[in-house]
Amino acid sequence: MSKAFKGEDASEAPLVVPPRAPLPDGQPNYVTPRGMAALRTEHEELSRERARLEGAEGGEDRTRAMAALGLRLASLEERLASAQVVDPAGQPHDEVRFGATVTLRSDAGDERRYTLVGVDEADAKVGRLAFVAPLARALLGKRAGDFATVRTPRGEEEWEITRVGYDDASR
Repeated sequence: MSKAFKGEDASEAPLVVPPRAPLPDGQPNYVTPRGMAALRTEHEELSRERARLEGAEGGEDRTRAMAALGLRLASLEERLASAQVVDPAGQPHDEVRFGATVTLRSDAGDERRYTLVGVDEADAKVGRLAFVAPLARALLGKRAGDFATVRTPRGEEEWEITRVGYDDASR
């Protein structure tokens, strides 16, 4: 039975800290300059929060918040330590590599645009794909005019690469 139903203190429940985006074993932690800046900003914000909590009064709630914050900071610091900044400007501009912004067109004429970024900066809703994502892997090494085939829940889809650029990766 749940501790909440037994009337026990919820502070005894184990700490749950959402994990960072997974990075496959053995895969370098590539980040764009923009991604590295975002990680550093996140670290500064968490450090300020820790300082605020250290100076605050409190009991078990403060202790749990400090513990959770410590776990988040440790995870972030590990990710920062392994980060390898890749400047998109140094990539071959006619080929899809880390940091490329790729425009794709389906057989039906639908267009999509994605930028290949590090796992911590990925957000498919705004067109930033982790370089380890299946679609990103299908695009790597291709050029404008090439086709990429991706297996989806609807079956295999083929997308034509209509443009490769490096103008959006560092923003």
